[in-house]
Amino acid sequence: MSWLNFFQTTQTLKHTFGRGINAQISPQEEELFIQSDEAFEKKEILKAYELFFESLINFTQEKKNNNITYKRVKDTLEFTIFQGCATVTGRITEQNLLAEAKIVKKANANVALKRYILERNYQLTYAYYFTDDENIKLKLSYDNITMSPQKIFFPLREIALNADFDKEHIKSEFPSIKIEDTTHIKALEPQEAKIKYNFLRKWIEDVEKKVLTLPSNDNASMQAFLYLNLLFKIDYLLVPRYKISQKLSKTILEYFEQDSSNIEFKNEEVKELVVELKKIPFEEFNANFYNANYTFNPTDKSSYDDIINFINESLNKIRWYKNNRYNKIIPTIYRYIAFYTLYNYGLNPVLKELLHLLVSIQNPNFFQTLEYKTLYDTQEKVFMKKQIISRVDEIISNYQARYKSLETFSDLLNFSSLNEFSNSFYLQIQTLNFEEI
Repeated sequence: MSWLNFFQTTQTLKHTFGRGINAQISPQEEELFIQSDEAFEKKEILKAYELFFESLINFTQEKKNNNITYKRVKDTLEFTIFQGCATVTGRITEQNLLAEAKIVKKANANVALKRYILERNYQLTYAYYFTDDENIKLKLSYDNITMSPQKIFFPLREIALNADFDKEHIKSEFPSIKIEDTTHIKALEPQEAKIKYNFLRKWIEDVEKKVLTLPSNDNASMQAFLYLNLLFKIDYLLVPRYKISQKLSKTILEYFEQDSSNIEFKNEEVKELVVELKKIPFEEFNANFYNANYTFNPTDKSSYDDIINFINESLNKIRWYKNNRYNKIIPTIYRYIAFYTLYNYGLNPVLKELLHLLVSIQNPNFFQTLEYKTLYDTQEKVFMKKQIISRVDEIISNYQARYKSLETFSDLLNFSSLNEFSNSFYLQIQTLNFEEI
């Protein structure tokens, strides 16, 4: 069932990483989905929705995150879905489903915002914007006559993801306009915010120093790897929201657009953002972060072949740099591959967990500062081999019931150096078999 791949991994994390769901899915998730489908066929509509919502609830250390809540009131099912800074509320009867998300007060919307919202209506498939007496809202209305879990998943996903995106966009582009329904989001702990701020500045300074060591001629591609890896690292490890997130996404999107701009010009555009981030004061930085519950992953499922092709092409580039003795850029490219894949592809749970493990090994200082177990000692250049092997085996074993031909590869990893380890890890990822039972 392709929709299952929108969910996050079974790994328990103490912090948020990346733009997807950082939580465990229900161990009965597939069973609940099947039961929901059967209930819809029997026209037991409210029961079907209850089972469907149960399949979407995620967990942290086996405790429900309450990313979805629901209750029956007579012949109606009332529900709330949380997605970042958005709250989707709705009611379901035997006949139909109505859902909506408050965005801003109607009286506060200026002409530019109203124009933006009108344009957004043309980009949506299921949901649409409307105004009531007080608020501008995103709305969804669906008939339950021929409903199924597959049919309702994508409309609910659309309203939740777009309400979250648009509220973040408004907060970034129209800072004087207050967005509605944000009492559920939580500020970062001061210590975590300070750690992230310090690493942001350190990473930028490290890249600036490394750029100065590149060959003076024909170094545009190497600069691109350094700066783009930095942006992807900020997105995945620091997880900014609001203005910083919007600017990161816009800069990355424009960089990879197929246009006539040369690589030197695109590099300068990225550098401008990096310089801006370097100058940002802590108070402004901290205002762009929060913790919240998420129900849907924002990236559509990607073809495993596409992921393999990207990894293979990237490894070929590393071989070229190695053959031409540009060795200083190689560690950056090994890190870039993981960050790029996590940013751009909708990964199945196995790949997502494996790549997160690799990221934690490649960036040990950051994870150690956040009080995770160190898997690679940068000073001694020593791997925590037993722990890494155990973690790879655990990730694979957790999904062998779903993927019958999935086998571990921990005994094939090369621990002679961090570069060799990364290379062997990517090579093994390309050999995984995701045939489902």
